Amino acid sequence: MTHPYRQHRRILVASLVGTAVEFYDFYVYATAAALVFGPLFFPASSPAAQLMLSFLSFGLAFIARPFGAVLFGHFGDRIGRKSTLVASLMLMGVSTLLIAFLPTYAMVGWIAPLLLCILRFGQGLGLGGEWGGAALLAVENAPHGWRARFGMIPQLGAPVGFLAANGLFLLIGMRLSEAEFASWGWRIPFLASAILVGLGLWVRLKIKETPEFAEALAKDPPIPVPIGELIRNHALATFAGAFAVVACFAIFYLSTAFALAHGTTALGYNREVFLAVQLAAILFLVIGIIISGICADAFNAARVLTWGCAATIGLGLIFGPLLGSGSLWLVWAALSLALFIMGFVYGPLGAWLPSLFPPRVRYTGTSIAFNAGGILGGAVAPIAAQALSEIGGTSLVGLYLTVAGVLSFAGLMLARRRNVR
Repeated sequence: MTHPYRQHRRILVASLVGTAVEFYDFYVYATAAALVFGPLFFPASSPAAQLMLSFLSFGLAFIARPFGAVLFGHFGDRIGRKSTLVASLMLMGVSTLLIAFLPTYAMVGWIAPLLLCILRFGQGLGLGGEWGGAALLAVENAPHGWRARFGMIPQLGAPVGFLAANGLFLLIGMRLSEAEFASWGWRIPFLASAILVGLGLWVRLKIKETPEFAEALAKDPPIPVPIGELIRNHALATFAGAFAVVACFAIFYLSTAFALAHGTTALGYNREVFLAVQLAAILFLVIGIIISGICADAFNAARVLTWGCAATIGLGLIFGPLLGSGSLWLVWAALSLALFIMGFVYGPLGAWLPSLFPPRVRYTGTSIAFNAGGILGGAVAPIAAQALSEIGGTSLVGLYLTVAGVLSFAGLMLARRRNVR
């Protein structure tokens, strides 16, 4: 008998490649926001204020993502997963590419940050429709007993995209001077996005519609307004799902965007050295996702997510002190542990979140829950961490992770108590 991965190879590659491209685009911005966007686009009274404004622009995409979830979810539940995924990828790719050509504040004044924020909003709008569709593409093609292992494939797009984005920034930083990097070097990763988007489109245009959606469409016509149906009959599932994803976003963006900015400014580490540390740590996210996907099929996705939430609560007590320890090895250990734990609150989501909704509103429900949770866990995390570090150093930063773990645990308990499955 053909192995399920081989049998559905094209589908799984399409879900992985597209998500990797989307996360590459999204994280290229996060890295640039941590390293150069502050002084280039947001003149302010101090470097800390510039960094805060840069992180605010970074958080703008998380505000856009729920709108993207509603927009792309509407079409994903009405016309299908494939066409919607192609459209979301194109919007994300065009927004990222245009950032490469933006003038800075020194060139055109306030128009520069305005254009940057508009394109950042476009990035968020595109990603709002990406993850949910990619997860459905995988799990709605999964054979019996393989939903979590299929659902973890698009999750691997996050570390792949991160490796590509930070790896490219590392190579550029090693070859260019500080002045060259600030002047034009930071634009190269945004230009490179065009190649990756072309690859993602080529793969996705070759896939077919998912069998579960086709079957649902054959039984009944599509719902005219999926978001209305979701609010009327599935509000509790959406609410529970949104809180359940807070922890994974908080871990990722504290371990990447905030850690990079704080490590290269307040802690004084060399930029290339710290990027290399993060690249080594991200491999533990891959391991965590794979192990959690296997465990979620062996037990169930909700149980594995609960393990991850408990670990996140404990992680918050040691993350801040380790990050500010003054030892690069301890910093690497903190980031590696955090990203490994993230695998357990992120990997099973590809199977668990879609299970909360019926096929006819599944794209909308999954996308809204995932991206609404991203506001609390992702948009707020670097901003809150920066503010907490200004007040009491890194020892306070980890408390944000503890709170995020508690919120996600509460979301899982709410789903279980109300029999939302």
